[in-house]
Amino acid sequence: MARPEHQKPPELYYDDTEAKKYARSTRMQDIQVKLSERALELLALPQGASKLILDIGCGTGISGTILEKDGHFWVGTDISEAMLKVGKQQQVNHSSDTFCHDMGTGVPFRSGVFDGVISISALQWLCNADTSTCNPIKRINKFFNTLYASLIRGSRAVFQFYPENTQQVELLTSAAIRAGFTGGLLIDYPNSAKAKKYFLVLFAGMLPGQAMPKPLGTDEALPDPTTVDFVGERERRVKGKSKKSKRIPVKSREWILNKKERQRRQGKDTRPDTAYTGRKRKPRF
Repeated sequence: MARPEHQKPPELYYDDTEAKKYARSTRMQDIQVKLSERALELLALPQGASKLILDIGCGTGISGTILEKDGHFWVGTDISEAMLKVGKQQQVNHSSDTFCHDMGTGVPFRSGVFDGVISISALQWLCNADTSTCNPIKRINKFFNTLYASLIRGSRAVFQFYPENTQQVELLTSAAIRAGFTGGLLIDYPNSAKAKKYFLVLFAGMLPGQAMPKPLGTDEALPDPTTVDFVGERERRVKGKSKKSKRIPVKSREWILNKKERQRRQGKDTRPDTAYTGRKRKPRF
């Protein structure tokens, strides 16, 4: 069965019919509730304190209901007007504001306003080009840069998502690093085909004592292979100064390939790699 993001853009896929089906499905609601509760747990908010949370891809407001039950206020965004309409008809959320917005255009809020961010089953949509003029890399960079600015320093952003492959994971995490985030990928129940869940846990500035949370469904007695930590670009650069590394010769094939890969990550038009890339040319007669 084709993945939803391969069939239609999200604003078209989640139309009135799909939104009503989504709201009537008790199985889907149970899954969303469990994912939202886990995301809230990973946010690690102080007990007994009401915080302002941004819910990206809020849909019909199931995840927002979990936030409200825990005593928090929240703002929800979603690209599907039909999903937001169904959520308002149900009138289950009383301490929230929701509006239609495409997360690929950036997070439209002032700096340092949110105490945390959650997102359930939405992040993978950023990796797809819905039109010939759409550039996923530029949209992802725009999203993480503006998201970092909107968070209070020391807060967290937790994304539950369904990556199609490792390339999508690397694309998203590298964009988060460039934006200033630290954190990593967390995989719950890594050995289960059905229960396995991916979470991208990001820190907008590390506070003393903060560390990556532990995944569920793993043997704590063994080294944990289900979390991948990464550090910011500046921190990695400082660590690298103490080590003498072999420099790649300028204009060599490896140097050219690395440069082209950096340009692709920046969203620049780059020629494809071929057998002739970096090949030394014979002198002309």
